[in-house]
Amino acid sequence: MVVLGIDPGLANTGFGVVVARGSRLTAADAGVIRTLPTASPERRLAELHEGLCTLLDEHRPDAVALEALYFGVNVRSAFAVGQARGVVLQCAGSRGIPCADYTPQQVKSAVCGSGRAAKAQVAQMVASVLALGAPPSPDHAADALAVAVCHANRAPLAAAVLA
Repeated sequence: MVVLGIDPGLANTGFGVVVARGSRLTAADAGVIRTLPTASPERRLAELHEGLCTLLDEHRPDAVALEALYFGVNVRSAFAVGQARGVVLQCAGSRGIPCADYTPQQVKSAVCGSGRAAKAQVAQMVASVLALGAPPSPDHAADALAVAVCHANRAPLAAAVLA
């Protein structure tokens, strides 16, 4: 199973591709799709769309896993993240790729065993689980890999429960 994990954002959308073969997980790709803050919102969303479509065509994932929308005080950033999530869902939906949402707490719990794990601890555990030489960088890519790991570990269980 190939999972594309996404840490959505308008300025920086992290992505991580994880391949699951049995109980072994490996990282196939990770990085960040960046858009310029000086560009218009529609241009930024179009650039995000282009980047995501390229990733989907290149890696042909079986599933896309997204970090769920979380917003505290900053409603403006929540709208931008929501727009980015919409682009991800549209790209995957147009290709018939199923999507799953995971809260930050679910991701941290799946990767570290605690929903309160610090960002650095998550990155370190992602490196350990995926047998990387060092924690993935930048943070958005590490978060996206963590989301993909979360889905790769939960998908077989969810399939068994639904069967």
